[in-house]
This record gives sequence, structure tokens and C-alpha cells, in this order.
Amino acid sequence: MSNLIARFMKDESGATAIEYGLIAALIALAIMVGAGSLGNALSSKFNAIASAVNNSPTGG
Repeated sequence: MSNLIARFMKDESGATAIEYGLIAALIALAIMVGAGSLGNALSSKFNAIASAVNNSPTGG
């Protein structure tokens, strides 16, 4: 019985899986924040372009 408990205490495969899960979650969070930031920047840039096009003289 003590051999079983000692073997269980030395087994670190579960901890490794949890660590990989946490790393994957942090990477996913970073991607979501970066994509949101990029989306906001692109939206403001396209709005500025649309305003410039709408306010330009028609030349007719």
C-alpha cells in the first residue's frame, strides 16, 4: 500500500497536463485581446477613410 502511495506522489503527469492547459489558456487570452485591439484599430482607420472620402470635393 505504501508503494502505491509513493508511486502516486512521484507521478507528475497530471500536473504537466494542468500546466499545459494553463499555458494554452493564457495564449488564447492573449490572442483574443490582440485581435480585439487590432479590430478596434482597423475600425477607426476605416472610419477615418470613409469620412475623408465622404467629405472630399466631387470635382464636377
